[in-house]
Amino acid sequence: MKALPNILTSARLVIALFMFVALAAAAGGVPWLSDQLSVDQQMSLQRWAFWAFVVAAVTDFFDGWLARKLDAVSIWGAILDPIGDKILVCGALLGLMALGPNPLVILPAGLILFREFAVSALREVGAGKGVKLPVTVLAKWKTTLQLVAIGAEMVLASWSAFHLPTAPSVVTPATYATHGLLWLAAVVTLITGAQYWEAARKALV
Repeated sequence: MKALPNILTSARLVIALFMFVALAAAAGGVPWLSDQLSVDQQMSLQRWAFWAFVVAAVTDFFDGWLARKLDAVSIWGAILDPIGDKILVCGALLGLMALGPNPLVILPAGLILFREFAVSALREVGAGKGVKLPVTVLAKWKTTLQLVAIGAEMVLASWSAFHLPTAPSVVTPATYATHGLLWLAAVVTLITGAQYWEAARKALV
């Protein structure tokens, strides 16, 4: 049973890869496959990608909870968990941008990607000098906010695939709310990035 948290974390990596490939194929970015897909198959891939994202996001909660519950916290899990989070978030954002460039999505998505890679670099440099950057409470909320916002963006980008109402009275508020949520996630993401940067600066001085 103590291996279950690491199994869930590893499964998140595999599911995230499937999600990205599904989105890329639906967007026409997979050679020798995308050209053979019908519109219905592309929409089906978009739906599968969304549900894969949801399952992967749920494992993000349960692997950590189970590790604490089963007293199965391990170094391997501590390494894999943040990697799994970043692969899921980055893969989903890149997949979204592959589906179609949207000015209201590109900038916040780019800021989130920039922060994730920058903090990973900070952790690597810090680890080499014996400096640890523990996950903050705000950073945990940041991950949750990112996952909710990205999930909403995936639904919005695949609106017709889910056969949702197309009336402007429904689509317009959903669009504003979804993009607003992604921008909020980007702002919180940058704040946590600044916190890590400051912590690393003080520790490395």
